[in-house]
Amino acid sequence: MTSLLEHLESSHRAGSAGGAVPWVVLPTFNEAENIEAIVAAVRRVLEQAAPAGFRILIVDDDSPDGTGSIADRLAAAHAGIEVLHRSVREGLGPAYVAGFRHALAGGAAYVMEMDADGSHDPRDLARLLAAVRDGGADLALGSRYVRGGQISDWSLLRRATSRGGCRYARMVLGLDVRDLTGGFKCFAAEVLEAIDLATVRSRGYAFQVELTYRALRAGFQVHEVPITFGRRAHGSSKMSWRIALEAAWLVPQLRDGGEPPPGRRRPPVGAEPARLTKG
Repeated sequence: MTSLLEHLESSHRAGSAGGAVPWVVLPTFNEAENIEAIVAAVRRVLEQAAPAGFRILIVDDDSPDGTGSIADRLAAAHAGIEVLHRSVREGLGPAYVAGFRHALAGGAAYVMEMDADGSHDPRDLARLLAAVRDGGADLALGSRYVRGGQISDWSLLRRATSRGGCRYARMVLGLDVRDLTGGFKCFAAEVLEAIDLATVRSRGYAFQVELTYRALRAGFQVHEVPITFGRRAHGSSKMSWRIALEAAWLVPQLRDGGEPPPGRRRPPVGAEPARLTKG
């Protein structure tokens, strides 16, 4: 468990290096129809919530629809936007890990993650940031399953799959967190420093479960902030049964601390060559 002294020292390093600047990490793959509107909305919110400054990092996995080129144009037009181009497509987890590492190296005090498809309301960034910066949380989760949280425009099957996945993970891991699979979060920098990103194994949506579980095991305070999860603005969902099966396979290993079976071992994620552009 991280001691109070270590927690305060890490907070001081993050604050002095980055001036308590929050970073928002946006992973993208084929989001050409959504990325401009999302970035514009994030900028509007953070200009009010973080007037001392903020950074937006778009992590693009070589999108064939031109998302990376649009992101480069946004970075050229606006200070505070950067683009990390990854030539190897490994999934959501590795994209986030690469983004988190880059944000920490840049002196981030707070690191937020959200989808780039419009399903997460950028206005909720202010509440997530406040929960960590001002409210005593080390990790704030945008939660669909606490009082005040909800989901709009999902089929009954998808609702049941999501609810069932959360309940399964909660039961296996013995956690009280209601929404373990959500991807709308704000981390204090010291949380990401403490949970050893180099050893994160999840590639798909189990990544969200793994990071929250590691944060709790390290002794950090996790708060759930109610949000409304909306419909993707454009394009098709990247959720699949393969992703759900990966989560079901990995969750018991998180509890047991086990390694992947022989032949399934993977190198640390987020270490592949990348190209950066910034504004």
